[in-house]
Amino acid sequence: MRPEILNPLFAELTSLKGIGAGLAKPLARLKLERVKDLLFHFPSYFVHRRTIEGLDDAAIGETVIVEVTVIDHRSGGSARSPLRIHATDRRGDVISLVFFGRNSGWAKKQLPVGAKRRLTGKLEAYGQQRQIIHPEVLEDSGTVPTVEPVYPLAEGISNRRMGDLIGDAMERAPDFPEWIEPSLKQKFEWPSWHAALEAAHQPGGEAGQARLAYDELFSNQLAYLLVRAASDRRKTWPIRGDGHLVDVLKLPFALTDAQVRSVGEIEDDLRQERPMLRLLQGDVGSGKTAVAMIAMLRAVESGRQAALLAPTEILARQHLASLRELAGSLPVQIEILTGRDKGRVRESTLMGLANGSIDILIGTHAIFQETVLYKALGLIVIDEQHRFGVSQRLLLAQKAERAPHLLAMTATPIPRTLTLALHGEMDVSLLDEVPPGRTPVKTVVVSDEKLPEVVSGIGRHIAGGGQAYWVCPLVEESDASDLAAAEERAAMLTLRFGGDKVGMVHGRMKGPEKDAVMERFASGALSLLVATTVIEVGVNVPNASLMIVEAADRFGLAQLHQLRGRVGRGSAKSTCLLLRGGQLSETSRARLALMRETNDGFRIAEEDLRLRGAGELMGTRQSGEESFSVASESQVRELIGYARDDARMLIERDGGLEGARGEAARIALYLFERDTAVRTLRSG
Repeated sequence: MRPEILNPLFAELTSLKGIGAGLAKPLARLKLERVKDLLFHFPSYFVHRRTIEGLDDAAIGETVIVEVTVIDHRSGGSARSPLRIHATDRRGDVISLVFFGRNSGWAKKQLPVGAKRRLTGKLEAYGQQRQIIHPEVLEDSGTVPTVEPVYPLAEGISNRRMGDLIGDAMERAPDFPEWIEPSLKQKFEWPSWHAALEAAHQPGGEAGQARLAYDELFSNQLAYLLVRAASDRRKTWPIRGDGHLVDVLKLPFALTDAQVRSVGEIEDDLRQERPMLRLLQGDVGSGKTAVAMIAMLRAVESGRQAALLAPTEILARQHLASLRELAGSLPVQIEILTGRDKGRVRESTLMGLANGSIDILIGTHAIFQETVLYKALGLIVIDEQHRFGVSQRLLLAQKAERAPHLLAMTATPIPRTLTLALHGEMDVSLLDEVPPGRTPVKTVVVSDEKLPEVVSGIGRHIAGGGQAYWVCPLVEESDASDLAAAEERAAMLTLRFGGDKVGMVHGRMKGPEKDAVMERFASGALSLLVATTVIEVGVNVPNASLMIVEAADRFGLAQLHQLRGRVGRGSAKSTCLLLRGGQLSETSRARLALMRETNDGFRIAEEDLRLRGAGELMGTRQSGEESFSVASESQVRELIGYARDDARMLIERDGGLEGARGEAARIALYLFERDTAVRTLRSG
């Protein structure tokens, strides 16, 4: 059970005074649904206000409080033009007060001609004139704080109201017994939990925010160590194959040193009675599938079954084809199970799993279902690890009489500190080589002014029998304007090349509809696929050798690298065209320059972490995996090692969760919702 002391923090926001259904909606858009969500809704910045007598007393860019007299109202010639209200300060100097949209009607009532009003806002320059956009009108007798936090907002809630709500939530927050190791707390001079919470909402509260970030990282690492410790206590079947499959496996290439090393690490784990928990991390094209195939064949040699879990149906079917090709004439039965399989086909597969005639099963989430029973599941392989969280992995592990060995794979190169943060309960094998013979993708950065030439080049590419991707910059699937732009681009290309050659996929499409388009492209029926980033992972079309990424400066390095990895999978030389806008920031220039320089995903990942932050590598999370809501990327890098050591010390020296500090640490696990994996494991 959750400690009762936390109940007030997990209460719904409607339990706070003044929050009804109307206010709950804009708060929900900000993902603020419980009292504790408000506590961790930190200011974006702080406004420092100064009261002035006249405009000449302040500098452009300064936020001021000033008394003015309204002299006129001037509206533009169109409905979209702003309302400009001219006013004078006490010395007669003129300022323009600017209001857009629906605020115009409100402003006319609040600021009638001849009225004296106190205002506050940021002083800006507009030509030779000074202006304030959307100033706040103050009550005559009211006071306004000289320093005020400014919070992320949604339409329907003001900054002042948000501050009041956070203040109400703060009153509900108890202080907790300390879970941080005393010498570490002293080293960083961190305040107590409650004091840190208060400080994080005030100027100069960096130490408080850092302490809360550490709490989140500590609870994350503690949960991982507890999961690993519980897993280590469980027994599984050792897998010690006799070689009758692996020794005669004929791969179409020689294994790289990195693949040989990783196979050795995995086979050492498989021989143990302790279930393997290992992450196989390798860049696009590094040969993860071959390594996983050898591991699964070892399971079959030992009389066990293996299951490979993929995030999408199309990727599952691609795995089926590639594994059957690798297996060749080996006496191994490899089948697939997805949500699409029904009737006799599904019944036959379920029977084969139950009686052991199916050696290797490939599938999507369908292999989680209660009706799917295995005779002797010994190894689970999870592809695209970032799509599946700890709890989901543990649920799959319950499909066997004893906990099976688990090998997770990711094609997203992750910096070391981030690997520790996201996969701290797993050992890591690294594929940091690319098999010989794979031609690097040529990357070219092109101005979007050359769009007509790019489209003409696609025409020549298609006419020569090639296929191409065109990726549009849909960063958030909920962004309707971005989706409209993607649809407009698809319409333009369809008009140019014909509807029989151009297809489109995006995240709002239903699974079967999306899969149907992808299958047409994979079969060669479509020559050009217009897509959002749904093709970032899990698409293998060897004939596609041209990738165009529109507005590439809007993407992160890791995302661009994953997109580029969709081409270069066949024998043809491949090219990735990055279309850029005219005005680039220094960060965007550096990002695109690095893409031209290297195909090394690990170098790109480190640079992406530096330029954009862990939020981009961890962010826009797919379902399942945990992310950090408090800790920034720099805090992850700085503090994750301390958090790991502190959590290990709690378990090994301080009595674990049963000791005095452990009782406090339970609160941290619940507070940051890292308890799910532990509870799932225990219930299993």
